[in-house]
Amino acid sequence: MAEPAPVLVFDSGIGGITVAREIRRLMPGLPLVYAADDAGFPYGAWEAEALTRHCTDVVVRLAGELRPAAVVIACNTASTLVLPPLRAALACPVVGTVPAIKPAAERTRSGLVSVLATPGTVTRDYTFDLIRRFAPDVAITLVGARHLAGLAEEALLRGRLDRAALAAEIAPCFVEKGGRRTDVVVLACTHFPLLAPHMAQIAPWPVDWLDPAPAIARRLRDVLAASGASTGEGRTAAPVRALATSGADLSPVLELLSAETLAISTVEPAASV
Repeated sequence: MAEPAPVLVFDSGIGGITVAREIRRLMPGLPLVYAADDAGFPYGAWEAEALTRHCTDVVVRLAGELRPAAVVIACNTASTLVLPPLRAALACPVVGTVPAIKPAAERTRSGLVSVLATPGTVTRDYTFDLIRRFAPDVAITLVGARHLAGLAEEALLRGRLDRAALAAEIAPCFVEKGGRRTDVVVLACTHFPLLAPHMAQIAPWPVDWLDPAPAIARRLRDVLAASGASTGEGRTAAPVRALATSGADLSPVLELLSAETLAISTVEPAASV
């Protein structure tokens, strides 16, 4: 039996491994190629036009080399910009990652929802359109965390996390208004679920942290089936490759695909003298 065409999972760094891991769980027989554009990381600081051009060029080049059955843009910031040009340029399906505002609006009981994202995502018209369409009666707080993706990369690659820095990044998500509190936080960057257990420990009260990865994996399965491409059903665990646009060795990252938890130790701020 011939091996199915791979799926290309693309992100600015290694945060998209959260999406690749869910795809692997749902479709273990599907070959994956994980591409980290670490040479362009972080995307949150890019101007929209430059980022659109950059991501389109990189993904089209990779797709030409890999001939994937589908492309998954495992990055909210990029997805708010590059899905139309990529779908126009590629013959294969393209699955994006967008803030989970609709499910958050359906789930909230307090009517207070925060969207934790990169600065780029919270300023995009795409995000505002999602709010207008799916959450017109919900009070949405948009939090553009400048350093959180970097903290996630540091934690994942070096196993250490600055607890005080993490607390400062997520603090604006927690809003109290008229006796109500934020009860849902949308993790609108694929890096952020990597730190969700630590966020929950630091949070001033419990909230529902919405991770988009499982929904993306299900969407990919449906898209592959609709296009007639293989989902790897009935096959044993398929190979997974990882590559970085900088040329860095990402082989250690592949171990995270099967890891249920991440070995991250927190670092407390030094006491003043």
